[in-house]
Amino acid sequence: MVVKMKNNKKYFPFAFLVAALVVSLPLYAQDKAETKLPNIIYIYADDLGYGELGAYGQQKIKTPHLDEMAKEGIKFTNHYSSTPVCAPARCMLLTGMHGGHAYIRGNHELGGFEDSNERGQMPLPGSAYTIADMMKEAGYVTGMVGKWGLGMYNNAGNPNEHGFDYYYGYLDQKQSHNYYPTHLWENGKWDSLRNPVMSVHRPIPKNSPDSAFDYYKGKDYSLDKMGEKAISFIRENQSRPFFLYLPFTAPHLSLQAPDAAVAEYIGQFEEQPYYGDKGYAPCKYPLSTYAAMITLMDKKIGAIMQLLKELDLDENTLVMFSSDNGATFNTGGFNPSFFNSNGGLRGAKQDLYEGGIKEPFIARWPGKIAAGRTTDLISAQYDLLATLNEITCQQKLKTDGISFLPELMGNTAKQQKHHYLYFEFPEKGGQVAIRCGKWKGVKSNMKKDKSAAWEIYNLAFDPKEEKNIAAQHPALAKRFEKMMRKEHMPAQLAEWEFILATDKK
Repeated sequence: MVVKMKNNKKYFPFAFLVAALVVSLPLYAQDKAETKLPNIIYIYADDLGYGELGAYGQQKIKTPHLDEMAKEGIKFTNHYSSTPVCAPARCMLLTGMHGGHAYIRGNHELGGFEDSNERGQMPLPGSAYTIADMMKEAGYVTGMVGKWGLGMYNNAGNPNEHGFDYYYGYLDQKQSHNYYPTHLWENGKWDSLRNPVMSVHRPIPKNSPDSAFDYYKGKDYSLDKMGEKAISFIRENQSRPFFLYLPFTAPHLSLQAPDAAVAEYIGQFEEQPYYGDKGYAPCKYPLSTYAAMITLMDKKIGAIMQLLKELDLDENTLVMFSSDNGATFNTGGFNPSFFNSNGGLRGAKQDLYEGGIKEPFIARWPGKIAAGRTTDLISAQYDLLATLNEITCQQKLKTDGISFLPELMGNTAKQQKHHYLYFEFPEKGGQVAIRCGKWKGVKSNMKKDKSAAWEIYNLAFDPKEEKNIAAQHPALAKRFEKMMRKEHMPAQLAEWEFILATDKK
């Protein structure tokens, strides 16, 4: 885990950083134009499955800008979220820790859905050291636009207290179930939007008239606001190194999108209205709306990529894209099988099978990352802190991650590899998973069965995890057991503790 605390931060002069970057990264040309610290943009989708981009095989949803980004950069085929739900995935991404070490390991909700009861999730402690903290130390201006999910403006989880100079978006992830909220938050202040109060989990009777669906519409669409704020942040900071963390809320339910965006898909699919009987907002065109939400996010990303070119920042900006976990299960009017959302992989959101944690990951950096590459490097989102640490040439941090910068740059011979990836998830019965080369071990239902047996899969021959071969590999099961005991540390909450203390040897 990261041990460097905020009260011990060491700030490095900008000139030293530039000099160190030139010396330690020979991939940069030795001229003034190339010695700038690169801008970093990390875009994070919400509940986007492995198979929901054209670059990863999607046939029905249009994602031309992300597909182009993959053609112009590198595409990872063995990249994993740190855990299969929202809040802990964000914690682990930002702090560089896996599920056995992270402070936040589940969606511990506080308050309710109403504006008057908005309290967010379990807050990230003030002592936590984040990517944004690190980037500020490197001389970057730091911004975040999107879903936070790690606390509120009035507690230790305030994003402005965790390294972000600027913040705009949803603090409480329950509020993000509504794409037409009454407000978003900007640097701890309520930003009123032109939307009525609505309960997005309120169903309507079947065969309701079209007017009943209008209740779930407003004037200010949150993705539009996020796109505007991201563009403004880039424009305002174009003359200095910036780090922008952009966790969009699409395509997380509810199914809501502007009529014009939905109209692009109406008529392409056979679909029936959704009346809200499985949670989230009713929607007249559920399939068209889901596709429209992803395409609209893709357009926002395309606008950012175009802006970088207009401002002459393109060649000095590393842009990355991934998602927090796999596509959600069959709920809220969403049909994952129709879109093959998880790419045929087993499981979905809340599962440690591949469909719940294997994610698209694309990186683009003209002149640094060769175009059109695909890599099967086994990596995880908790590697991001180590990667940005190497890019900015700072003091090494103790983290569960490994920098994948060599792989990005094509220096595959110098790329250090994980001996294994560790996943621990206390929800949906308590689960553990380990990816070790071609082997994958999974334990489920551990809260009820502390001695649950390992399932073992050979992903080289069985990427869909259809054949459990644990009986043929008892020695491998013992290895996985030792890895679990080694990696698990006591959780902050009793509800997250499902591995017996006696198992820790």
